[in-house]
Formats: sequence, C-alpha cells, structure tokens
Amino acid sequence: MPWRELAGQPVHWRECGSGQAVLLIHGLGSSGADWAFQMAPLGERFRAIAPDLRGSGRSSSARGPFSLAQFGHDLWALLDALGIQQAHLVGFSLGGAVALEMALQQPLRALRLVTINSLPSYRIDHWRKWMEVKVQSGMVRVLGLPRVARMVAARLFPQSHQAPMRERVIAVLGANPPRAYLDTVRALAGWCARERLDRLRTPMLMIAAEHDYTGLDEKREWAQRMGAQLVVVRGSRHGTPFDSIDATNACLLAFLSGQALPAEEQLLVDPPERFPQAPPAGVVDD
Repeated sequence: MPWRELAGQPVHWRECGSGQAVLLIHGLGSSGADWAFQMAPLGERFRAIAPDLRGSGRSSSARGPFSLAQFGHDLWALLDALGIQQAHLVGFSLGGAVALEMALQQPLRALRLVTINSLPSYRIDHWRKWMEVKVQSGMVRVLGLPRVARMVAARLFPQSHQAPMRERVIAVLGANPPRAYLDTVRALAGWCARERLDRLRTPMLMIAAEHDYTGLDEKREWAQRMGAQLVVVRGSRHGTPFDSIDATNACLLAFLSGQALPAEEQLLVDPPERFPQAPPAGVVDD
C-alpha cells in the first residue's frame, strides 16, 4: 500500500486499474479497505484509488482536531501528487460528506459524485443525529471502542449469515485510537454544506439503503434540492457496500460510465448464498 507525506501528515492509499480516476472515500472508523468489494470491478474500467483519511487506517498517526474541509484538501493534494487533474468522487457515510465537500471545494475537478448513505449536513438538528453523535461518543468514552464496535457490528449486520462482516467491524473499528475516532466524529457533527449547495455543478447520484440510520424522506428532500438522482437498495442497512455488493457495483459502474442505472427491482440486498465470507484477497488491511 503506497503512502506519501502531505502537509506533514502520512496519507496511505490502495489503487488498481487505469483510466479515469475514481476516488473511493471510506466511512467512520475504517479505512480504504472498506472498498474491498468494489476495487476490482471498478479497476476494470477506471483507476480506482482508496485512501485512508487523516486519523484513520494507516493514516491514524495524524493528530486532531480534524475537519471535513481538511479531509477534502488532503485528498485533492493526494490527487495533485498523483498527477490527477479530474476524478470521480465516491463516498460511503462519512466519506460521502467528504466527497461532497471536495466537489464544492473544486467543482471543475469533480467529474461525477456518488454518495452512499450520506447527507449534506450532519449538524445536530434532529433527535436521530443527536443519538448517533452524542450517545455513541459517550459510549466510546465510558465503554471503550472494542465494546462499542460489537454494538455497531450487530446493528450493521444482524443476520446470521453476515457473521464475517460483524467480525470485521469488531476488529477494524475496535482497533481505532479512541482520540482520533472521537475527533473524526466531532468533525462530522460540525459539518454542513447547506449554504453552499448552489455551487454544486457535478452530476450526482445518492445511493440510499432502505433501513439506513437516517430516513428516506430526508434523503429525497436533499436529492431534489441538489438535483441528484436517488436510488434505494431494498433490504439494505447502513453498510450497503458490504451487504449489497451487486447493487452497489452495478450502480457505480453504470453512473460513472454515463449509462442508465439498474432497474429498481434489481437493487436488492445480497441474498445469503451470495454473501461473502471474507474480503477479496489482496485488498484487505495488512
């Protein structure tokens, strides 16, 4: 996994393929390895790049406080260092907010934008957001990340056949430095793009799980405001890139290639017989 020092901080990333760049931005408490099931399919058509955000994964030695604006500047600097002028931006959860922030920072460089189970504002203006931020942060301080990781894993992947993904969440999330994790939570809770959305010029797709933490009505309102396409993956929970691999990859490949999106009836959570028992070889954290 290559790395560079940018602004005095180490930034690590994975990549495969060639062609137009697709930057894949991971969720809270994880790393670029989140994209284990998307890297190879995307790499057949694109240059897929999956970095570890400052404070996460192998970039976890970075010290906070953090901000989403800073994350965005870091990733544009990484693309500059790699000689990439324009890129598609894809983000899951926290990563979706970072991807949108990047598209607002440098609109002419963002080719297409995809967010998965993400919103353009995480200000605490609703009891659900209060629960997600305040309660979870409090539990990390009181119980520690390993115990909280077990609760998060059970919520993300409750089915018996999803045990391998539960174990991965427990291992990856539980290994985070608590201070960096909480600094990232605070950065997300303090971020809002509401007042800047008129700057958005990038074609955008929002992928939403039927049973995500935040409701579909809110996502539909945001999609309308941003002029984004919205697709709903039936049966999926928050971890859509893991529990709905076929639907996620089909949507990404179609949208980033400028093709028609899959029909609504095709966007379903993966059945038990297709659920992976482990990430693909060669793209796990090492």
